[in-house]
Amino acid sequence: MKILVSNDDGYRAEGIRRLRGSLSSLAEITVVAPDRNRSGASNSLTLDVPLRVFESEPGVYYVPGTPTDCVHLAISGLFDFEHDMVVSGVNDGPNLGDDVLYSGTVAAAVEGRFLGLPTLAVSLCTGSAKDGHFETGAEVARVLVERLLKQPLERALILNVNVPDVPFAQLKGFRATRLGYRHRSEAVMQAQDPRGRPVYWVGPAGPEQDAGPGTDFEAVAHGYVSVTPLQVDLTRHAALPQISQWLDGLRG
Repeated sequence: MKILVSNDDGYRAEGIRRLRGSLSSLAEITVVAPDRNRSGASNSLTLDVPLRVFESEPGVYYVPGTPTDCVHLAISGLFDFEHDMVVSGVNDGPNLGDDVLYSGTVAAAVEGRFLGLPTLAVSLCTGSAKDGHFETGAEVARVLVERLLKQPLERALILNVNVPDVPFAQLKGFRATRLGYRHRSEAVMQAQDPRGRPVYWVGPAGPEQDAGPGTDFEAVAHGYVSVTPLQVDLTRHAALPQISQWLDGLRG
């Protein structure tokens, strides 16, 4: 059994080190991760320049690129062996609701799914505290991977896992959840560079708007690990008849 581990916080992040250690009891682990923090990279691929791969220690590789670059390279020819699963994380911060559209952590798992492997993305819902319980996120990942090995799910699913930032013994359990969603993000923040020219920082994510029963937000808030099944198909199938009717009469 060979598991590919990646993230968007960079190969030196505590979360990925904890994850590697936790999963090593279940499988042979290979880490391929960005050389630095690439949070918010989403599913972007580097297409305009060639990619280089460096080995920091046996079994740990880093790439000056995106999380999707890392997983794509690892599965599509970097190694002379095949991986059986992709696990992304443990992310420093939640990936709840709309966050999944921007998350490099989730994108790494999505790329693994694109390339035919079972995948999960694990995030620790850290707050303002300096030190998060990354060992909890890593242990949750181990428990879920062990379950997947014993009881595989359909490969079309991508499991998005969010873990409360508490010791493992304090978790209330696991819940299957749907994505909630946030209010629109806060306004951009304008500043000046040393020469007086305007620069802009993207504002923080908005607060929860739909955080009701059954959502990932609600599960985490009550101390449960949220496990949300995601899929690649973004088609709103129920709207196809309406769009077909709307297009009637157009030429082309």
